Amino acid sequence: MPANKSSSVARQPCVLPFSKPTAELFEAALPTLKEESRQCIENLLSYRARCTQVKFPRRQSAAVLVPLFIGRAGDLYVLLSRRSASLRQYAGDTALPGGKVDPQDSSAEDTARREAFEEIGLIPDRERVPLLCVMEPFIAGNKMVVTPVVVLILDNTMQPSLNQSEVTSIFSQPLASFLTSSFPFHPYRVPDPSVPYHTTIEWEWSGGGRIRMHRFLTGREADGVKPVSGLTASILIYIAVWGYRRAPDFEFQPPNAPTQAQQIACALLTPSSPLRLACVREGIDTNIMATFILHTLQELNSWPGMIEWDKSGQDWRLPTEGLISQRINVTKQEKHDNADEHKDMHKERQERRWEVGDGAKSGASEDAGQRSGQNKRKDGDAKL
Repeated sequence: MPANKSSSVARQPCVLPFSKPTAELFEAALPTLKEESRQCIENLLSYRARCTQVKFPRRQSAAVLVPLFIGRAGDLYVLLSRRSASLRQYAGDTALPGGKVDPQDSSAEDTARREAFEEIGLIPDRERVPLLCVMEPFIAGNKMVVTPVVVLILDNTMQPSLNQSEVTSIFSQPLASFLTSSFPFHPYRVPDPSVPYHTTIEWEWSGGGRIRMHRFLTGREADGVKPVSGLTASILIYIAVWGYRRAPDFEFQPPNAPTQAQQIACALLTPSSPLRLACVREGIDTNIMATFILHTLQELNSWPGMIEWDKSGQDWRLPTEGLISQRINVTKQEKHDNADEHKDMHKERQERRWEVGDGAKSGASEDAGQRSGQNKRKDGDAKL
């Protein structure tokens, strides 16, 4: 009897690079895991960032943890936090757990996991909370390089422990909701249903072009929870795009917008930028770093598996990369001129030393001659 056709196309078992305890936890979650969620996890596991090889100055580096977990219906959710109203910066904002690099941190993953443990009590257990990927870095405020670290919470028995001085509450939102402009929940959950779920604002970027920032409602605005916006929204859109391998139903950035890598490169070459100044203090060559980032960007844009959506900013790159290259060349020329000036000064000092040396020798000869004449006269006087 021929085999059942449906059984021949049964879903292949999911093979992921997890340790045995982690794999067992993941297998336990498979019965409820949707196919698109499984594919999203595999796509994030296969993501390889290029710019993470760059050594950014530690004092201007930070990392955020993007904790994903599997919901009861098999969808992927991201855990978000409401920052304390008593904080000096970004008080009350909806954010991802994270913060600046500490001296003891050896990687962005260490920073993100440590901060998540300090803020929401998420235990840095690499078996129960395995790493999916480390994303390309983002830049915040033209001064801080922020690296997103994506993890998957597999143990649903883990309980949060909030640091009330930093976090007021935590909640979750579907990861796929950052790819849509329509409500992922019923509009009655927001104070004013006429307010759209997704909105944007734009401003002129100092390096040319325009930057668009996104804002997503949480459905908890009645409780004082702010929308997901700014850098947090950009990071979640980027992760959702790479995970689900589809573009959002809205335009992410204008055609003339710079990419994150281009913004970082420009900040590295801006003399007054805190990022460049930090590099100088730590002995990092910003010109080499910017060139590497732009070269890496060019390789990514030519990568066969690249999503069309991720090519945003290429229209900007053509006219502006010339400007960045020009800045690098100007800086190199300044260094060359300074080196020539240093050589000229060194040569002038050397010539002065020689002149002083010749004068000293001449004076010494004259003194020797005078002493010789005096001795001769003394000898003559003695003879007389």
